[in-house]
Amino acid sequence: MQSFLAVGGGLFLLIIGGELLVRGAVKTAEHLGVSPLLIGLTLVGFGTSAPEMAISIQAVASGSPGIAIGNFVGSSTSNILLILGLSAMISPVDVASRAISRDGSMVLMTAMAFALVSFALPYDRTVGAAFMIWLISYLIYAWRQERVAEIEGHTAAYQKAEAYKELFELNFRQRVYHRVRHRAVQVMPVMIAVLGLVVIVLGGKLLVDGATQIARDYHVSEAVIGLTIVAIGTSMPEFVTSMVAAFRGHGAVAIGNILGSNIYNILAVGGATALVQPTIVPDRIIWIDNMVMVAASIALVLFAKSGSRISRPEGALLLTGYIVYIASMWPR
Repeated sequence: MQSFLAVGGGLFLLIIGGELLVRGAVKTAEHLGVSPLLIGLTLVGFGTSAPEMAISIQAVASGSPGIAIGNFVGSSTSNILLILGLSAMISPVDVASRAISRDGSMVLMTAMAFALVSFALPYDRTVGAAFMIWLISYLIYAWRQERVAEIEGHTAAYQKAEAYKELFELNFRQRVYHRVRHRAVQVMPVMIAVLGLVVIVLGGKLLVDGATQIARDYHVSEAVIGLTIVAIGTSMPEFVTSMVAAFRGHGAVAIGNILGSNIYNILAVGGATALVQPTIVPDRIIWIDNMVMVAASIALVLFAKSGSRISRPEGALLLTGYIVYIASMWPR
């Protein structure tokens, strides 16, 4: 019971810390006159992925690669099958053909790249650097693409920030140029961001320790714990933001949030994990869970291209696939 409380407490701290980090970083950037678009593409994108990154980095550093890699692989899978499936069941998700061709293909390519790398190459710093360079290149592309968004449609990186804005009512479209008179007001957002980072680190430590103990107590592999309890827990922000977008009928934001999160999961979280500590990808993830992630990505692209929307029956099929997947891995 104590280990489950540790996991729950860790998840709570991760969510609170992530919110503090993003809010503090965004306010600091606004005071410095940073472009709202750049804030959305970078600070919000990285900030909302900070819990996953903290978990994976701490897990791999403590010798638990199953939790580290299972976290972002399982999160990518649950984003599509669980969260997008539920979103589509609430309200059919309309998809712009250009967006799915561009960002859906990106999600599929990153999933396939990770699966191939896991199978054929050492998961080392070279791979981590390549993923981070890929992410930076994508963000530069997204920055340029947003200048013609009226024609081409918004990128997934932008929609990920929009989903967060809808939930917390952050106004990224207004730039802040006014001078702050009191130094304390200038310093406060920085302190909030630092506090958020500290809380994330503490929450990550608590969750990794609790998840590791659950694996030992119940004789379950760390990979399964990472793919289920940890992955679902760290996907809660994406779950909430996508549900809010779905209830408001903003299907493009909901699917953009999922696509953007999956891109960050593999390239940012996966890349940072390999950079910090080269490791070995567990066999179970190589042969089973990577394949499920790739299959889910393929299903997403196919469903989105059929009629330019993900219907309620298709959402139910995605959700059913996730239930079967979880049921098949958890010991009876």
